[in-house]
Amino acid sequence: MIVITTPTGGIGRQVLDNVLDSLDARGGGTAVRVIARDPGRLTARARERAEVLQGSHADADVLGAACEGADQVFWLVPPDPRAESVDAHFRAFSLPLCEAVARQGVARVVAVSTLGRGVAENAGQVSASLAMDDRIAATGVHYRALCPPFLMENLLGQAKALRSTGELRMAYPADRVLRTCATADIAVTAARLLLDASWTGRADVPFVAPDDLTPEGMAEVLSGVLERPVRVRESTPEEYRVSLLGFGASEDVARSYADMASAMSTQGFYGETEPGTPDTAPTGFRRWCEEVLRPAALS
Repeated sequence: MIVITTPTGGIGRQVLDNVLDSLDARGGGTAVRVIARDPGRLTARARERAEVLQGSHADADVLGAACEGADQVFWLVPPDPRAESVDAHFRAFSLPLCEAVARQGVARVVAVSTLGRGVAENAGQVSASLAMDDRIAATGVHYRALCPPFLMENLLGQAKALRSTGELRMAYPADRVLRTCATADIAVTAARLLLDASWTGRADVPFVAPDDLTPEGMAEVLSGVLERPVRVRESTPEEYRVSLLGFGASEDVARSYADMASAMSTQGFYGETEPGTPDTAPTGFRRWCEEVLRPAALS
């Protein structure tokens, strides 16, 4: 039994699709169970092929029921821009998982985390993700932390603005390399690990696309793909914090993202020293822009 959380989210949906594709190709053999707050957002295929439990995977009762008889779990803590505390938000999700793993005998957990282990300090969301890894791994479960840097999909929120204003907003130095990753690549490896019962122990799996682009380099790629000039508007972490508050984020969430932006800039854990990982992150930035961002900008 494979349990998949966030099956309607940007990454979880792709993980579920990849798992079902692989099971179709091999003729089935493994049951799939998903936890969804709103099952109506699942695809018809997912509702037909997977057992659906309605609720939140932060709910110990829901998660316990989902993990009954489960061997593998795909884990992702969904963002909550209005959370009173980012650290408490991650704990509220991960502690029920730790309890379920111990009680239900789950063998393996595959979770979305981040680059930065051993480097990032006081890094907001990054630090919270890394603490989650330690908390889950301490249960003794076999654990794989999927560790991307800056997600290319973070730019989708700017797609229409890029088209209309030609402005790429980044709370990061415009002339410093920023490593990236496409979520589709994360989903491929996550599905492979969920369908493999041979791996053991704890390990980080980095996802670093083949590009060594700065935000200025990204803007150049975007200019070609969108067929209009794109320039970078660099903001400070404090400006980023204020803008998030303006969009309705809580004080702690806004501060956490500002701390992350500051740490990314000063500590370099998403920077040029991180080597590419072609086996796990083959998708380049230009390809992603052509296949994902351009259609979103033009829709």
